[in-house]
Amino acid sequence: MIISKSRLNSSQTIQISGSKSISNRLLILESLFSNIKIGNLSNSQDTQLLRKALYSESETIDIHHAGTAMRFLTSYFSIQEGKTTILTGSGRMKERPIKNLVTALKSLGAEIEYLENDGFPPLKITGKKINQSKVDVPANISSQFITSLLLIAGKLENGLKINLIGEVTSRSYIEMTLSILSRFGIKNSFIGNTINVESLINNHSSTIYYEVESDWSSASYFYSFAAIGRETIHLKSFNKESTQGDSAIADIYEKYFGIKTVFTEEENKVSLQPIEGFQYPERIILNMNNCPDIAQTLCVTASALKTPFEISGLGTLKVKETDRLLALHNELKKLGVETVITDSAIKSVSFKSPQENISIKTYQDHRMAMSFAPFCLIKELNIEDENVVEKSYPMFWEDLSELLILK
Repeated sequence: MIISKSRLNSSQTIQISGSKSISNRLLILESLFSNIKIGNLSNSQDTQLLRKALYSESETIDIHHAGTAMRFLTSYFSIQEGKTTILTGSGRMKERPIKNLVTALKSLGAEIEYLENDGFPPLKITGKKINQSKVDVPANISSQFITSLLLIAGKLENGLKINLIGEVTSRSYIEMTLSILSRFGIKNSFIGNTINVESLINNHSSTIYYEVESDWSSASYFYSFAAIGRETIHLKSFNKESTQGDSAIADIYEKYFGIKTVFTEEENKVSLQPIEGFQYPERIILNMNNCPDIAQTLCVTASALKTPFEISGLGTLKVKETDRLLALHNELKKLGVETVITDSAIKSVSFKSPQENISIKTYQDHRMAMSFAPFCLIKELNIEDENVVEKSYPMFWEDLSELLILK
């Protein structure tokens, strides 16, 4: 897809669908506890794949590229007594490690086999009753592994106590999961590195309705547009007191790029307003351990504005849809930005003129397509395989067409 050099159409309002992170958690809980109803469910491909898997009668479940679905369903199918499930996915999914989650589940008594390579999907899961209630888990693994365990905890006869070993990664995502559990009456605590979740097997409460807040990680791309294009953009539907870790984008973009977030609570709307006369920092030094999914967006914004950056806390990005740190390093070169990367950080080294004909590889990664799109405010660019956005934000290009005016 060629995106011509453009400018922003001021004061446009974009409606973003429900958060993928919240939607996927709610779908698991809805299937486990019959008294939950969901509104404003995400229209992302990942969420639709998870929903289809939960309703499927097939023994083999193929979740394609949906990493969240793979992780959440591994725990879910482990407690479906008497049901055998083959859980598989794409070629890339078979390269994404799942050993820490499987080891934790097996220590609790789950029956799971690796069908190809040890530590990786596909998995054969034989559902059974789990009576164990204590497990030790490395704290620096993906928060989705920990959330996967938390989502089934209320269905375990004795609840679940998770002891996190080491420094916790993406703590905000764990806290979001616990907040959702509390909403449905599943008592829990997170003190130090210990999480306790009580059992809720005998649940006979009335139906609980949950309206899913729009997705803050999807909102991040519009923060980038506002920061580069210096025009106000309105987004719906967002809460001021959000439990989503990626809502940190509001503070980050105000501090480093001069984009103020103004909430209009009666309309559930946020306005991204450029601060007049904003003084840009000489350098951005930031640990994004709690919100790694918005790091690509920030790096592209900083590159467009030629602001030096040093972003750490990104260890989980190497095992996403692609190695996102390597992908960023490769594609930022096309924007004229040289970087150095480690296993958990990226740092800008120099800024030069962008290439003449920029063509951004997406590496089967939705966030690569959307995070680089705002650079069209600087220079025309081609986004290869633009359909990857369906994974999390199928309407992205349509929404973008409302926002851009050709220069």
